[in-house]
Amino acid sequence: MLGINWSDVINVLKSVMPQLIAIGVVLVLAIILTFAVNKKTVKSVGTRKLIHSESWLVFLVATVIAVSMMLFGPLNTLVTSATAKKYALSDTTVSAANKLAKEVQSEAITMLKNDDSNLPLSSKKVNVFGWGSTNPVYGGTGSGSMSAQYATTSILDGMKEAGFETNADLTKLYTDYRADRPVVAMAEQDWTLPEVPAKQYTDSLVSEAKDFSDEAVVVLTRVGGEGADLPKDMKADGITYTNNSKDYEDFQKGQGFLELSQTERDMLDLVTKNFDKVTLIYNGANTFQFDFLDSYPQIRSVLWCPPAGQTGFSALGEVLAGETNPSGKTSDTFLKDLTKSPSYNNFGDFKYDNMKEFATENFEEGQTSPAFVNYVEGIYVGYKYWETADDEGAVDYDASVAFPFGYGLSYTTFDQKMGDVNYDTESGTITFDVTVTNTGDQAGKDVVEVYYNPPYTDGGIEKASTNLVAFEKTKELEPGASETVKVEFNDDDMASYDYKGAKAYVLEKGDYAVSIQSDSHTAIDSKTVNVADTITYDSDSNSHNGDQTVATNQFDEAAGDVTYLSRANHFANYAEATAAPTDFTLKEDVKKTFFNNSNYDPSQYDNDSDEMPTTGAKNGLKVGDLTGKDYDDADWDKLLDQLTFDDMDTLIANGGYGTQAIKSVGKIALTDLDGPASLNNNFTGVGSIGFPASTAFACTWNKDLAKEFGTMIGDMAHDMNASGWYAPAMNIHRNAFSGRTFEYFSEDALLSGTMASREIAGAKEKGVYSFMKHFALNDQETNRLSEVNTWSNEQAIREIYLKPFEMSVKEGGAQAVMSSFNYIGTEWAGSNTHLLNSVLRDEWGFRGFVLTDYFGGYGYMNGDRAIRGGGDVMLATTTVTNHITDHSATSVKAMRTACHNILYTAANSYHYADGQPQEELPVWQTALYVVWGVIAVLVIGLEFLTIRRYMARKKAVATVESAAEPTKTE
Repeated sequence: MLGINWSDVINVLKSVMPQLIAIGVVLVLAIILTFAVNKKTVKSVGTRKLIHSESWLVFLVATVIAVSMMLFGPLNTLVTSATAKKYALSDTTVSAANKLAKEVQSEAITMLKNDDSNLPLSSKKVNVFGWGSTNPVYGGTGSGSMSAQYATTSILDGMKEAGFETNADLTKLYTDYRADRPVVAMAEQDWTLPEVPAKQYTDSLVSEAKDFSDEAVVVLTRVGGEGADLPKDMKADGITYTNNSKDYEDFQKGQGFLELSQTERDMLDLVTKNFDKVTLIYNGANTFQFDFLDSYPQIRSVLWCPPAGQTGFSALGEVLAGETNPSGKTSDTFLKDLTKSPSYNNFGDFKYDNMKEFATENFEEGQTSPAFVNYVEGIYVGYKYWETADDEGAVDYDASVAFPFGYGLSYTTFDQKMGDVNYDTESGTITFDVTVTNTGDQAGKDVVEVYYNPPYTDGGIEKASTNLVAFEKTKELEPGASETVKVEFNDDDMASYDYKGAKAYVLEKGDYAVSIQSDSHTAIDSKTVNVADTITYDSDSNSHNGDQTVATNQFDEAAGDVTYLSRANHFANYAEATAAPTDFTLKEDVKKTFFNNSNYDPSQYDNDSDEMPTTGAKNGLKVGDLTGKDYDDADWDKLLDQLTFDDMDTLIANGGYGTQAIKSVGKIALTDLDGPASLNNNFTGVGSIGFPASTAFACTWNKDLAKEFGTMIGDMAHDMNASGWYAPAMNIHRNAFSGRTFEYFSEDALLSGTMASREIAGAKEKGVYSFMKHFALNDQETNRLSEVNTWSNEQAIREIYLKPFEMSVKEGGAQAVMSSFNYIGTEWAGSNTHLLNSVLRDEWGFRGFVLTDYFGGYGYMNGDRAIRGGGDVMLATTTVTNHITDHSATSVKAMRTACHNILYTAANSYHYADGQPQEELPVWQTALYVVWGVIAVLVIGLEFLTIRRYMARKKAVATVESAAEPTKTE
């Protein structure tokens, strides 16, 4: 669940300031009148009392009016969400979700090493070392956090369930040392890694542990979250870390969070000195720097257990016991030295030195100014660099890579045989069979991984030599059993984007090696597909991958003044391209294209030829009347004509965690929920079961599980009365230190897109729309609210960073998008028409609405700007710069388009499946109407009483005065 940050509180206060001022003014006037009207200034007691009473009655009425204006105005979204009915999961859903979550983690756990068949553990008594064993990583922080409503199964719980007895004395040592995990939150982070120093393990404790069991399991954990990337240098300024001992530093300058701390290394020394059979469990989403394994031959087994959700650690116990055969494969490349990643020097904090006039402020970074990040590695991300560089002789692969992409061991062995490849040149379809046989003695699952190596011309279009193009996971195969897997993909899946020459996708002629592999580095078999003639996808009759309009350059300006890594001459420019930035000045001509709220004026973009659309018509249509109708159906225009400017502004500006009710068109309020691995209502506090992290899903390599998860999200959404899901997130694991790695799938675009599109399709079948996010190039957390200008060439943008989103639209049927905080080049992603219109809608054919990421304003987010660039809804819960201020025809046309997109998505959600639903009055409004009634009666009563008393006093005075007059005598 997300917490409250003070910037939101301040924004709320600012939004209601006019009403608060009005209350204050009336209060001051009432007080002034109370003291100013006294015996000296007004002789009549009745008049004094009347003025006093009326002034406070006016104050009461004014306060009620002002508070009502707050509630129906700037506080509407917040109050409606906070007072919404609390919906909970049914027992049936909880049971099914827990079962599925465990199944996912059972296929996500990846065995990286198992020398001498050390696993499964031979003894049911186990010494479990490492503080993280008592406080494992279940998920991530921020929007990825889990609900506290449901019990969590810990690592030790999971082992107990599997029949293990663990050393209680060791557990007590860790829980006594520290009970809670240091907080890594959005606004502040404590990166401390609690671990008991080796000196605190007494001789008797170690001796008794050896007597207890000869099996040792060591748990290392790393956590990440929204709002901050993992430290590349633990000694850098601003890093909060408390050493575990006063005798030494856990980290030296230049060492990163994903390396062993000195205390962890000392623990490994201790354990491996006393135990010969050691199993290391790494529990985290970010790839760890496994540069130490060769130094500890006693570490015979290594398991990667990504964040497991609330029940996933039950699966870990079963894997250790041998009840479950691990079938996970790595979703990323594990390096022995993370500083050698091509992106390492260009990931992190880089601020322009000539952009101070665009300074802003936000709750994460405080006072800040525009930043930048250069995607210098181009298409060579993850294994695509390491495998290609190896083929080019540019790296020592074995010295660099600990475990390749797509790698994972099993308790059994498999044989894969590749059949003949058929290439249908008419349809472009490439098909072949792969027969997988379990040649071992235990049941298990295997993954068929298919890669291609395209023809490459030195200095030509950039191409990696190893590219995942398809994959399938087998069913569970008994020993000796076989399964024939059919592989199918299209030749245009092997095309490259030529942003310099053709400015289109190109499938160059030549031989393409299509191989089945056990991982990105190890080929099992290979066949050749020959493309006789170069195919350029540059016409309506021959577009790429079903594009509705031809894909051509849209992001020339985003390339910037950057030297990109090239394969030419064996990566000859590697040192130059991957060096850390030295130029922090944005060129003046480019600077002129940069806008934030300080220099953006929507009227400068008005088109005088635009005609004002119809508003406020009485056509009698409701949103439910258009359910199932085509996006371009004529009735949409009639419905949209019914909207007023205020209707449209309400729908656009107040879209935080749901879209608003609009009475004029029968639009009911719909709720959208947060959480990549669950559903969380940040206002009611109700959440669903937390599933394993997205990285865990990628490690399963199981499309069916991803689809089942999407379906389960749909079921949980029905239970919780939600229509939309702020997920899945599909940004790329560009660098191991990304804070939100857990929330994203992989370094590979195809694996990411496959899992994401299946999740979206599953939820869609239940009538729930998923917000694919963060669109796009939001691959680091550092400076995410500092107007970070992201520079990348178009080939990398399309082949790497946009591909998962493209697949989610074309294969998953995505109906909603969450844009990202960052800029692409000098244009905010949330208003980038090239991204949101030309690519998303025109090329891919997307029909639905685009929501911003959390709309805190931050000095650059702007409702007027967003809708003119293809954005539709502001994820705002407070009034900042989310409302539409320009009433021009150009603005109203953009508003109308945005509302069309919002209402089209709503009409096709499950809430409208049975026709026009009944609108429920928010609880607070019902309560407010009652309060109005009570106050009205009270005011009338008090007014009546005030006047009655005044008249009584007046009559009494008159009587006294009459009695005091002299009697006349004759």
